[in-house]
Amino acid sequence: MNLWFRLFLMLLRRPWRKPVPWLATTVVRLRVWPLDLDFNRHVTNGRYFTLADVGRMDYVLRSGAFRVALRHRALPIVGDVCGKFRRELKLFERFEIHTRMLGWDERWSFVEHRFVKDQRVIAVVVMRGLFRGPKGNVAPAEFARELGIDEQSPPLPQWLQEWSASCDGLSLHLREAERP
Repeated sequence: MNLWFRLFLMLLRRPWRKPVPWLATTVVRLRVWPLDLDFNRHVTNGRYFTLADVGRMDYVLRSGAFRVALRHRALPIVGDVCGKFRRELKLFERFEIHTRMLGWDERWSFVEHRFVKDQRVIAVVVMRGLFRGPKGNVAPAEFARELGIDEQSPPLPQWLQEWSASCDGLSLHLREAERP
C-alpha cells in the first residue's frame, strides 16, 4: 500500500489520537501489504525507512512539534538514517512502529523508530534530522523551549554520538570530494 494512503489514514485518525509530551513514545499500528515486499517475500529494507516516516509524522503531529514548525515556517529535513534489521515481516502481518525522541544536540534531533511484532523488536531505524525555515535551521533547543520543556537534551548514548560524528565525517568527505 502506498505511503501516501497510509499517511492519509493516519491523518484521518488524528482527531481521536491524544497529544503526547515531547519525550513520549507514540505507537502506529500497520499491516504489511504486497507493495512492501521484495523478491524474498518480506518487507524490503528500504521500506522500513519509508514506514518510519509514517511513525515520525504521527509523533510530530501529536507532540506539538508541527505547531512550532509552522510558527517558524520550517520544514522537516532528514539528514541521516541508520537501520538495524533483526527479524522479517511477511505479507499481511500486523506490526507497530514505536517512535520516540532520543535527544538532540545544537543542530540535530535524534528520533528512534522500533518496529515491533508480537512484543519483539524486529527492526530499529534511527534518524537525525532538523527543521529549516526561511531564516535557517531552527535549533532543537528552540523547539524544546517553545514546547515548554527543558532545553537540555536527555543524555545521548555513546553509540548515537559516535554515529552522528561518523555522519559528520562522511559529509565533510563528500564536500571535500566536490571541490575542484
